[in-house]
Amino acid sequence: QVQLVESGGGLVQAGGSLRLACTASRTIFSISTMGWYRQAPGKQRELVAAVTPRDSTNYADSVKGRFTISRDNAKNTVYLQMNSLKPEDTAVYYCNARGFWEYWGQGTQVTVSS
Repeated sequence: QVQLVESGGGLVQAGGSLRLACTASRTIFSISTMGWYRQAPGKQRELVAAVTPRDSTNYADSVKGRFTISRDNAKNTVYLQMNSLKPEDTAVYYCNARGFWEYWGQGTQVTVSS
């Protein structure tokens, strides 16, 4: 079993920044596609950003140019740098590790006030 532990969520004003981190408990991290998803109240969970083992990235249109995903395989950690935050970014953010397997973190709350 792989554990994904997220950190870095919180309350921030619109226009501010936060950095989320997710650390995996096992070395499958380096061969997993790592992603960040979010789920706002009453909405479906959606992909925010993902990075492959070869560092190819993709982003939701709504966050392009504002969010950056990166990974540090030596630390088994993936980051999501979130800049120019908007109230509509408010959600629970989940870390995901995927290969022939799939694991989820417990989620971290991000709240952006207007």
